[in-house]
Amino acid sequence: MKQKLCIFGEVLFDHFPDGNSVLGGAPFNVAWHLQAFGCAPLFISRVGDDAEGESVRSAMQRWGMDTSGLQTDATLPTGKVDVSLIGGEPSYDIVNPCAYDAIEKPEMAKGCRWLYHGSLALREPASMRALKHITDEHPGTVFLDVNLRPPWWQREKVLSLVGRADWVKLNGDELDELAPGTSASDFLDQQGLRGLLVTHGAKGAEVLTAAGESFTVEPERADHVVDTVGAGDAFASVMILGLVRGWHLTDTLKRAQTFASRIVGNRGATVDDPAFYAPLIKDWNL
Repeated sequence: MKQKLCIFGEVLFDHFPDGNSVLGGAPFNVAWHLQAFGCAPLFISRVGDDAEGESVRSAMQRWGMDTSGLQTDATLPTGKVDVSLIGGEPSYDIVNPCAYDAIEKPEMAKGCRWLYHGSLALREPASMRALKHITDEHPGTVFLDVNLRPPWWQREKVLSLVGRADWVKLNGDELDELAPGTSASDFLDQQGLRGLLVTHGAKGAEVLTAAGESFTVEPERADHVVDTVGAGDAFASVMILGLVRGWHLTDTLKRAQTFASRIVGNRGATVDDPAFYAPLIKDWNL
């Protein structure tokens, strides 16, 4: 992949009720999948000087990921989320503060042509300043993945991030939170976006563009659902893959939905077996 792709934001461990913990965080999940699909992203985050932080670094190295953007904090711990599953749907108790709240200015992000970031890791000023350093370098395309996790977001702050993005992904509830009574097409126009991706859970997803295009996709039936943690991140990763590679949006949506439907058959948001990705890599000619 010739265009430098940067992923900025949180990496953490999701702790489940059965005592298991799984490596995750939306930006990390997206970077993990894009690595599997051959994009070699630069993941920019921060972990603690602890066993969990070393586990993150080791996992990235085993997966062949570039670890030059992974910082270590001497005092703050690696990110942690306690996950509760109610009717198969996850809810999250997000620990604060943690290392990804204090990401420092990353010099290695120069030359970034694609930038993906979420909103959770920007809840503290330090990481917001680090992101601004990257965006001041004028990356070619900014993809914002909105994650409204109470109480770690403020409407005006998130809208300011939307206003600086080219593409935005959110779900229908998040659209209602940010712009009550506003349609997706009006939100796209008001924010001056190049494209807007709105996910609707079991009802699928839609993409709208500034050119007036509109595409929808129906969800595939998943043969076996373990949990839905990370399904949206899987969807986002393939959307970015399609945009970077210039796929038609119809194909991109279908492939994103296919991958998300595969992910829900696993515990947590990432899979560390290359064989899991192999059929898709072959089908998509990657």
